[in-house]
Amino acid sequence: MIGPSSDPAQLIAHLETLRSEENVAGMARFGIVTGRALGISNPDIRAVARLAKRDHTRAMQLWQSDIREARLLALCTAEPKRLTAEEARGWANDFNSWEIVDCAADLFVEARLDELIPEFAADAREFVRRAAFAMIASAAVHRKNESDMTILAWLPLIEAHSGDSRNFVRKAVNWALRSIGKRNRGCHGPALRLAKLLAETPDKTARWIGRDAVRELSGEKLVARLK
Repeated sequence: MIGPSSDPAQLIAHLETLRSEENVAGMARFGIVTGRALGISNPDIRAVARLAKRDHTRAMQLWQSDIREARLLALCTAEPKRLTAEEARGWANDFNSWEIVDCAADLFVEARLDELIPEFAADAREFVRRAAFAMIASAAVHRKNESDMTILAWLPLIEAHSGDSRNFVRKAVNWALRSIGKRNRGCHGPALRLAKLLAETPDKTARWIGRDAVRELSGEKLVARLK
């Protein structure tokens, strides 16, 4: 039985018992890198994390395994208050799949490593840049008490990288813009203005990001909810 005292080897051995080749094939269809995957669903990973509890040192060791599920377990059991920017940068160097990035982004936001957002956005690597915009989206949604000015200060980053046509970047930039716009009434206007600006640009990618965001942010139900 696994628990808080389980070491990385014991947890990985337990994960191995949950392996599903059928799920691995399904993950590949969603663009998830499966080279070192066991095919365990995220709810099942979270169930293991609840049993194992948080242990920052162990999480750092789990990450080194290079197994998808062990890395997700590392992200679920790391301690946000102990996570340093340098540790986050080290993990970002290993990013190679969008769902690992998005899970890490939630942790980085909880750890309040906001200084990494412009740094990651400036990084040319696709998944590191995606992390920046996944962090913006996460902060816009989860930080209910955060100043709107802090959230809106990331709009120029969205505009600056709206022309990046790589699949996992453009989707994250779009996600970040929509998340800011749906946050509240104060954020809706500036985000919608940027969306409309991008929708009229000659750049194909920026135009797609803008038009999609305009469509969602102009929806009657959303506008009524924000009033």
